[in-house]
Amino acid sequence: MNIIILGAGAIGSLYGAKLSKLNDVTLVARKKHADKINKNCLKITGVENKKYKLNASTKIKKIDDNSLIVLSTKIYDSEKAIRPIKNLIKKKNIILCLQNGYGSEDIVKKIIGKKCLVLRGVTAVGTSFLKPGVIKINNVGYTAIEKSKKSKEIVENFSECGLKGHVAKNIKEDVWKKLILNCVLNPLTAILSIKNMTIYDSRLESVRKHIIMECINVANKDGIKFNYKKISDMIDRIRQSDNLSSMYQDVLKGRKTEIDYLNGAVVELGKKYNIKCPVNESLVAMIKFLENKY
Repeated sequence: MNIIILGAGAIGSLYGAKLSKLNDVTLVARKKHADKINKNCLKITGVENKKYKLNASTKIKKIDDNSLIVLSTKIYDSEKAIRPIKNLIKKKNIILCLQNGYGSEDIVKKIIGKKCLVLRGVTAVGTSFLKPGVIKINNVGYTAIEKSKKSKEIVENFSECGLKGHVAKNIKEDVWKKLILNCVLNPLTAILSIKNMTIYDSRLESVRKHIIMECINVANKDGIKFNYKKISDMIDRIRQSDNLSSMYQDVLKGRKTEIDYLNGAVVELGKKYNIKCPVNESLVAMIKFLENKY
């Protein structure tokens, strides 16, 4: 399969490296990262120490007929990434939106219309961008992909490459599960400057519970039924995570965060369904303050 990783930061680089086992992969990345990869290969540390020889570029000039485009940019950069390649996209192409947050696939569909198949994916991997040409893998979890006629072929390919792909029974449920996890994990770690596992400090229990319950109330109105114990048990795996969340990494580097598409999305959907989300709204305000500060 010909695969283009559009937005090769930490997660995109990981997927590109793993998928290169069976596929012709091109990473589209920032210039310093692309130059280092082309010169010295992509170096991965952490749970494995290995170099991957990959093609890297700063932009797409051509897209072959059967190419899979994996969109792994920050969600707020989706339009910036897709609009320049709109005229290069062909009917047999597939765009897989493998991003955090709510509604990333809708942003892409609004730009390209029905030019090609657009699928939503959800990933559970832990990665860090150490420096251009070098990423750290903390864990490689699953990749859930929305149902379609092409999804089985994609997940089989991903699984053979070590990315544990499966076709989601209900991708919207997977999106909401990941969204709630991120709504708890990302802002708390970024605001408090703590590792992922530290959010399980007993003194934060009430805050965690309020975030989760507000998210559950909105999700239920959005057609996805959850109960607190099920979600709490899912989030419980963070106890073992020694990682820094993506939002905390963004704050440390003085970058814009994805808060508008995480807790911010919950707040906006809450307004739509007439559900108040004061805790999530407060977290958005605090992250916005940090963004402005740095």
